[in-house]
Amino acid sequence: MPAYLLKGGQLINEGQIFAADILIKNGRIEKIASQIQDPSAKEINVEGKHLIPGIIDDQVHFREPGMPHKANIYSEAKAAVAGGVTSFMEMPNTKPPAITQEKLAEKYEIGRKTSLANYSFFMGASNDNLEEVLKTNAKEVCGIKIFMGSSTGNMLVDKRTALNGLFKEVPILIATHCEDEATIRANAARHKEIYGEDVPIHLHPVIRNAEGCLISSTMAVELAKKYNTRLHILHISTKDELDLFRNDIPLAEKRITSELCVHHLYFNSDQYATLGTQIKCNPAIKSAEHQAALLPALLDNRLDIIATDHAPHTWEEKQGTYFKAPSGVPLVQHSLNVMLEYYQKGAISLERIVEKMCHAPAICFEMKERGYLREGYWADIAVVDLEKEWTVEKSNIHYHVNWSPFEGHSFKGTVEHTFVSGHLAYTNGQFDESKKGERLLFDRENLL
Repeated sequence: MPAYLLKGGQLINEGQIFAADILIKNGRIEKIASQIQDPSAKEINVEGKHLIPGIIDDQVHFREPGMPHKANIYSEAKAAVAGGVTSFMEMPNTKPPAITQEKLAEKYEIGRKTSLANYSFFMGASNDNLEEVLKTNAKEVCGIKIFMGSSTGNMLVDKRTALNGLFKEVPILIATHCEDEATIRANAARHKEIYGEDVPIHLHPVIRNAEGCLISSTMAVELAKKYNTRLHILHISTKDELDLFRNDIPLAEKRITSELCVHHLYFNSDQYATLGTQIKCNPAIKSAEHQAALLPALLDNRLDIIATDHAPHTWEEKQGTYFKAPSGVPLVQHSLNVMLEYYQKGAISLERIVEKMCHAPAICFEMKERGYLREGYWADIAVVDLEKEWTVEKSNIHYHVNWSPFEGHSFKGTVEHTFVSGHLAYTNGQFDESKKGERLLFDRENLL
């Protein structure tokens, strides 16, 4: 693997912005200093650019195996890398679902062979696979996923005995999708009686409402407190849930953590009028009142991590009626752009963006040697031009489905280079696929 010397950049890392060079050798950051000379390394001039640790997205759906018309690990990992995302954690609701160690191992083999980004895959929970879940290797798997509300793939865990068993017995992080199934079904039935199949899309957050989210999240928190479970609640979308989370202790000491996804931050229910089912997702994008509460909660550390819940469906599928159009939005390539737009507006600093997209996921999941620009760590680095303006269009969208709710929108700031475990995987729209990403590992010695 070639060595690289990144000269003259501004590093954003651990709450600071400072000028430094970075020397990359053997896949790792060998040296960070104000001036580095190494004739053996390929020099890249990054003056005027900002260097950040590679983004870690803790929630994506890459649809493989079983849904090749929507996506696969190869295509979506490339899209991730183009957006500065160097590591992802992928969900188990594939076909078949990853609810046995055998099926989980098959996904890891696909990742090893095809993923340009670093990868990990959640083990899926069901109503009756606790024994299989408990075989999960804590050092090599990011966590256990429990759907406490049904979504794409129908992996609902709704038996209280199953939930109690999982929360009591599982020693590693449990990540939950929290929506109350009874609430959703009652709301859906009531609206179907009125509208039939043609429920207006703006009623999606009425059917999958804030009450349903709060009921389920509250149950998860109560179970976690009862059994001292390491709980991570995904895609918080309501102001009602924010009081469930603490901000008076460091992230590394929290037993209950939370995630904010960029689409819940960026969109609100007014935009169903223009974007329709393009922004239909679970949990639903809700009113401006809920949206407005999310950024302050991110900044005061009630919400810990920024992610995407990247979940692609074809354009044709998305044109269906309310009950037929699937929920999910392709987002992984553009999450940094969304957050940079908030930076450009003065709503969040660059240091906090890096904290929430790079450092916090590494802390939350106890990742080994990633998430920071540190000597000895893997060289996961995105080189960003904060000034370059560009417009999202089909020619630069790398998702397999080749559409985005941001099409036609102009962003300021773009990723010029992405290093994945020391490999220069992406440069200005071009990919080098000669080396694949690495399997993510986790420092969880106390669990073994």
